[in-house]
Amino acid sequence: MTFVVTENCIKCKYTDCVEVCPVDCFHEGPNFLAIDPEECIDCTLCEPECPVEAILSEDDLPEDQAHFLELNAELAAKWPVITEIKPAPDDADEWADKPNKLELLER
Repeated sequence: MTFVVTENCIKCKYTDCVEVCPVDCFHEGPNFLAIDPEECIDCTLCEPECPVEAILSEDDLPEDQAHFLELNAELAAKWPVITEIKPAPDDADEWADKPNKLELLER
C-alpha cells in the first residue's frame, strides 16, 4: 500500500510532509507534490503533516480521487525528489479545498 497526494495539493503545495518522510519518496513539481508508490513504505508519517489533508492512503481514496494514484506514479518518475520544507505559495490558503483543480496542475 502507498500514500497518495490528491487534488487538494494542487496550487497549495505545502511541503511539511516531505521533512518527515524517512525514505524520501516525495517529488516536487511546479504546483504539486507527488509520492513515488515504489518508494513509499506506508509509514503514515506524512498524512497528518498536511495542513490541507491532501495525502490519503490508497485504501482511503474516494472514487473521484482514485486516478491520483497513477498520476503520482507518473509524475514522481519525472520530477526531482524534495526532502526539505519550502515556503508554500503566498496564495496557498486561498486554493485549499477548492474543487476541480486538476486542470490547473502544471507538469
